[in-house]
Amino acid sequence: MKIPNIMTADKAVKLIKSGDRVLIQGGSATPQTLVKAMVDRAPELKGVEVVHLHTEGECGYTAQELSGSFHTNAFFIGGNIRKMVGVTADYIPIFLSDIPSLFRQGYMELDIVLVNVSPPDKHGFCSLGVSVDIVISAVEKGKKIIAQINSRMPRTMGDGIVHLNTFDACVIVDEEIHEMKFVAPTEAEKAIGRNIAEIIDDGSTLQMGIGGIPNAVLTYLTNHKDLGVHTEMFSEGIVDLVEKGIVNGSKKKVNPFKIISGFAMGTRRLYDFMDDNPEIEMLDIAYVNDTAIIRQNPKVTAINSAIEIDITGQVCADSIGFRMFSGVGGQMDFMRGAALSQGGKPIIAITSNTMKGVSKIVPSLKPGAGVVTTRAHARYVATEYGIAELFGKNLKQRAQLLRDIAHPDHREDLDKAIFERFGSSLMSV
Repeated sequence: MKIPNIMTADKAVKLIKSGDRVLIQGGSATPQTLVKAMVDRAPELKGVEVVHLHTEGECGYTAQELSGSFHTNAFFIGGNIRKMVGVTADYIPIFLSDIPSLFRQGYMELDIVLVNVSPPDKHGFCSLGVSVDIVISAVEKGKKIIAQINSRMPRTMGDGIVHLNTFDACVIVDEEIHEMKFVAPTEAEKAIGRNIAEIIDDGSTLQMGIGGIPNAVLTYLTNHKDLGVHTEMFSEGIVDLVEKGIVNGSKKKVNPFKIISGFAMGTRRLYDFMDDNPEIEMLDIAYVNDTAIIRQNPKVTAINSAIEIDITGQVCADSIGFRMFSGVGGQMDFMRGAALSQGGKPIIAITSNTMKGVSKIVPSLKPGAGVVTTRAHARYVATEYGIAELFGKNLKQRAQLLRDIAHPDHREDLDKAIFERFGSSLMSV
C-alpha cells in the first residue's frame, strides 16, 4: 500500500506553529520519535500548549528551560511529568469518560494531534493500536494529524481504525512500544488479591488496572468460570486467564465474548496477544467508561486504588495533600457503573500502610487532598486484613469497619480518633 505524505519527523513537526495546542497519544503508544522532533524545534516555537493523558518515555517539553516554548496541561499525571506539575505543567481535573466531549463539543480545539499507528492494511487503514481511549476523538476533531507509522505497533480491532488519508504527515519508524514489566506482588498485595478473589462471583465482568494488586487478584481467579472484561485499561495478567478459558465473556450482556478496553500496557507478550485478535476491541473511552454501558453487564467488579481513605469512606486517589500525584481518571466512572450493575461490586483496594509504614486509613484526609470517590459511592474497601462493606452503614459503623482492616500498628490511634469524633471507640456493627 502506497503511503502518502511521507516525510522525516523533523519536517512533519514543522506543521506545529507557535500558539498551537498539541495532543500527544499517551500510555505505551506515546509517539517518541515525534515528541523528540517537536522538542528539538523549541527554539522556533512559543506558547505551544501540550495536552495528554499520562505518557511514557522522554517528555522534554516539560523542561523548565523550554517553558517559553511549551506548557503542558495533563488530564492525568504520569511519573515522567509529576515533578513538573506546578512548574511547567498543570493538571485538568476531569472524568476520563468526559475528555472526548472536550474535543467533540468544541470546549478544547486541537490544532495538532501526534499519534503512533500500525502499518496500513491493503485498504490503507492503520490502527491506533494499544491506545484508542481519548485519541480517536482527537483524531476526529484535530485540525492536522501527524502519524508515525510504526512496524512494532499491534493492529487492534475496534474504534481505532484510521485511514491513511486522515494523516497530514506520515513518518515511518521502527520504534519499540513502551513495555510495562510485570512486578511480582508483595505479600500484602497477595493477601489483598486472595480477599478480593473470594468475593468475585463466576460470571462477573471485571475492571482492573495495572500493578501488584490487580496482578495478585488475577492469579487467584484460576478456579473461576465465565469471567468477562470491560475495563478502561488492562495488562497481560488477563492473557493466562483467556488462554485457560476462564475469561470468555460468555455472560456479558454488552459486547459478549469480547474484551473491551480503551488502552493497554504490558510487555511484548501482551502486544503480540492483541495483534489482529478479534476477541479484543479497543474502543472510544466515552463508550468504555459510560456508566449507562457499564451497568448493563452483570456483576461488574471494579477494582481501583487509592492514596488514602478516611474513616467515613472518603477516598483520595489523585493527590498527596495539595500535591497532585495522578488524576481522577476513570475511577468514578467504574465505581458508579459497578454499583448500578446487577450484583456489582465497586472495590477500593489498598495496602494498609505505605512503604514507610504510614497508615492509608486515616481519621481525616490531608488538607488539600482530593475526594475522587465520595463516601456515598464507597462500598467495598479491601486491605490485606480483610474487606470492609460500607454500603448502608452509618458513619460510626464505617469507622469501626475501616479500623478493623487497618494495620494493627495504627488501630489504637484510630480508636482514639473514633472516640473523639463519635464519642465511642467500640460499637456493634
